Parts: sequence; C-alpha cells; structure tokens
Amino acid sequence: MKRKRYTQPEKPHELDTLKLLTTPEQYEVITDAMMGEEGDHFIEIIDRIHATWQAMPKTYESTAQGRAAVAHLHYFIGGCDWWIVEKDADPDHAGQVQAFGIADLGMGRELGYISIPELLENGAELDLYFTPKRMGELLG
Repeated sequence: MKRKRYTQPEKPHELDTLKLLTTPEQYEVITDAMMGEEGDHFIEIIDRIHATWQAMPKTYESTAQGRAAVAHLHYFIGGCDWWIVEKDADPDHAGQVQAFGIADLGMGRELGYISIPELLENGAELDLYFTPKRMGELLG
C-alpha cells in the first residue's frame, strides 16, 4: 500500500519553516515535488529541515563549544557558501533576523553573523542534502 502524500494544509509548521529558510522559487519546487511521484522523499526532507531548525541552538548557546560546535544548515550560490551554526534568539520578536556561522565568499572562510533573509534575497539556496559538520571540519 502506498503512503498517502501530505498536502500543504496538513503540514503547516513544517512548511512555515521551509518557507522561512528557502527562496520562493526553491519553496515552490520542493512543495510541488512533495505532491508528485517522489513525494515521500521530499516530505522526509521537509520534516528533517523542520526538526533541524527546531533543535538548532540560539545565538550564543554554542559559544563554549568552540570548533566543536555544529553547523546545521548550508546555503550556497555560485562559488559562495554559508554554514549556519546558531539561529537568532529573536529577543525583540522581529523574526529570525540573523544567524551565526561560517561564510566563504571565495576568499577563505570566516566566522560571523549571517542574515538568512539577505541570503535568500540574493538567491542562495538551502542545501537539502547537507550533513551537519563540526566547525573545526569546515574551518580546517
């Protein structure tokens, strides 16, 4: 028996997270694929991204871990990459404005604050198949 495919209204929290973390174009492709032949595969991806986002540390929560802190998400465009380690604690309830992680704009990797909305505005895509890695692995 084939597993019933989810429809968008059945997964509101997971889809809200996906919408927050992807460009409108990437969101549309993923949600369309969720309804298609390989829907189960994309539903698993959506669920994993949502679970990852919910479990991610907030700003300053992984500071003591240093290079052992884990990058949970990866964005890319062209020769540029961003790895997200912590999400904004959102103390002013303005939405997830910034994240902390590693940026590589083609001139070496640096630690710093990253605006996920700015990444998305510039067309960066969320790597759907990224395996979390320790910062020490990424920094070399």
